[in-house]
Order: sequence, then C-alpha cells, then structure tokens
Amino acid sequence: MMLGRSLPSRSGSFRPENLGQNALALIGNVFFTFFVIGVLVFTIIAATYEPEDPLFHPSTKITNFLTSTSNATFVSDSTVVKTGEDFMKANETAFGTFINASDVIKAAKWDAEGETEEKEARDCSDEVDKPIDCTDPEVFHLMMSAAIDQFKDIHFYRFGKPVRGMNDSSCHMAWRFRPKEGKTASLYKDYRSFVISRSVNCSLSVVSIGDYHSGGNARKRKKHQKPGFEKTPMGEDDKNSGIQVVGETVNDSLPVVESEKSFDQGKYLLYNGGGERCKSMDHYLWSFMCALGEAQYLNRTLVMDLSICLSSVYTKSGQDEEGKDFRFYFDFEHLKESASVLDQGQFWSDWNKWHQKDGLSISLVEDFRVTPMKMAHVKDTLIMRKFGSVEPDNYWYRVCEGEAESVIQRPWHMIWKSTRLMNIVSSISSKMNWDFDSVHVVRGEKAKNTEQWPNLASDTSPEALLSSLQDKVDDGRNLYIATDEQDVSFFDPLKDKYSTHFLDEYRELWDENSEWYSEMSKLNNGVPVEFDGYMRASVDTEVFLRGKKQIETFNDLTRDCKDGINTCTISAS
Repeated sequence: MMLGRSLPSRSGSFRPENLGQNALALIGNVFFTFFVIGVLVFTIIAATYEPEDPLFHPSTKITNFLTSTSNATFVSDSTVVKTGEDFMKANETAFGTFINASDVIKAAKWDAEGETEEKEARDCSDEVDKPIDCTDPEVFHLMMSAAIDQFKDIHFYRFGKPVRGMNDSSCHMAWRFRPKEGKTASLYKDYRSFVISRSVNCSLSVVSIGDYHSGGNARKRKKHQKPGFEKTPMGEDDKNSGIQVVGETVNDSLPVVESEKSFDQGKYLLYNGGGERCKSMDHYLWSFMCALGEAQYLNRTLVMDLSICLSSVYTKSGQDEEGKDFRFYFDFEHLKESASVLDQGQFWSDWNKWHQKDGLSISLVEDFRVTPMKMAHVKDTLIMRKFGSVEPDNYWYRVCEGEAESVIQRPWHMIWKSTRLMNIVSSISSKMNWDFDSVHVVRGEKAKNTEQWPNLASDTSPEALLSSLQDKVDDGRNLYIATDEQDVSFFDPLKDKYSTHFLDEYRELWDENSEWYSEMSKLNNGVPVEFDGYMRASVDTEVFLRGKKQIETFNDLTRDCKDGINTCTISAS
C-alpha cells in the first residue's frame, strides 16, 4: 500500500480498446511523411535534371554502333561510322509542307488573272523562234508543273526562280526536295535544264528536262534575286534548323581569326599526340567527339588537326595512308558554323606571332585523369592536353570516361557526313529516280572464313539470293546491290528478274572529269584525291539506305551472325 500517492490515471487514448486505432493512425502518419519527402525529392530532381548524351544510355541500334566503358575498352568496327544526321528522325513537319501540283495551278491563276483573254487572242506565228523569257511567271509555273509531273517519287519543298540556260530555248531551275519514302533527315537540292517551245497560238510547253544537276546556271541564287515558290517557309537559315541540305555549294575554307585582339581574347583547347593516328574511323570519331565535347563544356575554341591517317582497313594498298583531310569525309562547313574551331596550323601561326608580345599563357595537362571539371576554372589562354605513347592510356576518349562520362556530352549534331560524298549519293539515287530497292550482300573475307561464318557463302550465292528476294522484291524493280564482292558478274543471274545496279556503274561521278574530282583537287592544294575505300563504303552504304525496301545480309539473307559464330545474342543486346 502506497500512502500519499495516487495511481496514475489512464487517459482515454491509452485504453486497450483504442490501441488498434492508434497504431493505424501512427502508420498512416509515417507513410504520409515518406510520401511528402518523396514528392520533394522528385521535384528537386525534375527541376535540376539535364538529359545526358543519348549515347551514354543508348538504344539497341546505337549500342551496336559505339560503346564506351570506363576501362577504356573500345569495340572497333571497320564499317562506315554514323554521324549526327543518322540519329535524327525524319519528321516530315521539320521540312515544312511540300508543294502539290494544285498549289502551282492556284499560283498560276493568281498571277495570270486578267491576261487569259489577251493571250488567247494573240497570234504568235512570228514569235515561235524568239528567245524564251525565263523570268516570265507563266514559264515558271510551267516548269514547276512539269517537274512535279515527271518526278513522282519525290516531294518538292521549294522552287527557285528560273534563269536563262545555255541557249534561247533553255531555262535552268533549282528546287529542294526529299524522296517520298525518305528515311533520312536531309533535304536535297537539284537544278536542271528545261527545253521549252512556243507554239503559233502562244502556248508554251516543256520539251525535255535534263539530267541531275544539268542546270548549273540555277545552282547558286543570285544577289537581289526574288525568292521563288515555297508553300511553307522553313525559316531564314535552314542550316540552323539542323537539317542537312545536300547539293548546295560547299564552303569548307578554314576559319581565320579576325585580328590580334580577337585572338588574345579567345580561350583555346588543343589535344596533342595520342594513339588515335591510323585507327579505324569509328575510333577516331569517338575520340574527336570527346575533344569537341570538352571544348563545348569549357566554352573554348577547339584547335583541331585536320590531317587524318586513313587506316589500312580502308586502303587499296593495305597500308595506313597519311595525307588525308577531315574535310574529305565530314562536313566541315557545318562544323565551323555549329562550333568554335580553328585549324591547328593557323592557330600556331597566330600564336607564334602574338603570344610573347601579349603575354599569352599555356596550361599543360599530361594526365587524362585530370577531368574537364577540374579545368573549368583555368584562366590560361590555351589548355593543351598532351598524350603519351602508351596505349590505351593515350586515347583521347579516356578524358570522357569515369566521372566525366556523365558530364561531357558528345555533340553529335555538329558532325555530318561530307556534303560532296552525299552529292554522289543523291546523284546515284536520282539516276534511279529515287525508285529502287536495295540489298546489302556481305561476302569477301567473311564468306571465306567458314569457321566463323559457316553458311554465309552459300546463303549469298546467286541461287540463294534469288530465293530469298523473291518474296521481298517485285520482279522488274531497280535493285541496288551494295557489296564487297569484287567481281559483280557474280550477280549476273539476278539480271533476269531485276534491273541490277552497282556502285562502279557510276564511276563518272568521281573520275577525273567529275565535279567531285575538281573540287577535291582544289581543296587539296591542286593534288588529286583518290576515291578511297572508306569513301566507297560510305557512298555504297548511303545509297543502300535510300532504297524503298532494304534487305540486310545478317538480318534477312543468312543464319550466320554478323560478328561470327555464337555472337548473335551479344550483337543484339
């Protein structure tokens, strides 16, 4: 018995009959607290998140193209590399609205209102042989209608004003277009010669339309020339819209610093040495894109060496070949318009003139483990990363691994394939009127290696091809065959069913009389440029990709795996 003390009273909330309700309320409060915290965390992440380069978390297709791991392993591939335009979806709305024949008829009626009766009453018997006025709106509408009617497998997006051709009955006109079933995010420019006749009753008609790029007078728009016909304008500067226009005049001259003051105010990044020389093109580009990505991150001008050593896997000699140029293979005009870059030779020339006089400083970095983030606050005019001779630690792309991998984004949209090579692709496709199917037939060394590819030789024999293609390609179709088979007569049995075409049928597009040969010689200081193995593979692949139906060797023709026996699952992952 306890005297003087009262027993503690029991509040209603601690009564036995209320314990269950209290427990439920407590659990509810805990879950609600976690929910609120989760919402706050999610909100903070959403507000600060910046998407990483898609190549760091790639789709299956991009994984098959390139891989990067933090232990510097790199899966080299001797095939043609993918560039920025390959990752863009061919979204029709990005190109504006294409022009129909009815649009031209409406425009013609609008321009010719009130003139019909006058023209019908005229007698042109004395004017039949007079020169055609290419600036006449009636001539313009006639030429647009004739082009739309003749080229049924393309969509027209812009017609330029016609100009006088090579004689009094000829007019030249340019237009931008895309194939109706185009799968690539590119526009193309064509300019052709039209022969026009006038009848005794003054009516005009198109007698003939020349071949692809036959209307050279219309290639370049003249100063102060009025715009042509466009249904939905794409904007003042198409190149800033991220769409490559194949067929325009190329300006890949080297950028020049305007003045000593401009040079002094600049900040530069230069990669020196390294193990990239004479490696495969995908290795080179993966490393170059790391350097370009770091320059973008540091807000510096990338000082680049435009000289390239072409790996032996692409050369006829089987030896590595120096003396190649970045501009042979990639669109330098687009790069210099998209990013701040300087040629290394030009940079050192300016540096030697001004660095001592103006007190310009260098920060030398000899360890790839010094991350771009650590270099962000460097004030020196030039950051020079110097790479040693020990592979793989002297690979440029090591800079973008590890901690930097989630920070440095490779700006793939800045790198496109050479416009000059793409002009050849467009020309070949145009010669088939953009109406062809394509098949990629891998033979060569793989067909001879029966240990790794036991079925490839038999699966790509003419008889097997005829059997495989019979349900995929209609008889009589244009069939472009992209192949590494040296003797194309091997495919002669296919001619009975298809109109077959091969890359070498179009040699005139790069031989010594071609526009490509002339322009490349000028670019190379007068020295002729060989249409080398990489260029051949690039053009062959790009023409294949423009076929309406595309049949692949390892997906459609053979049971073998692309990378050898028992690798199909790995390749697909």
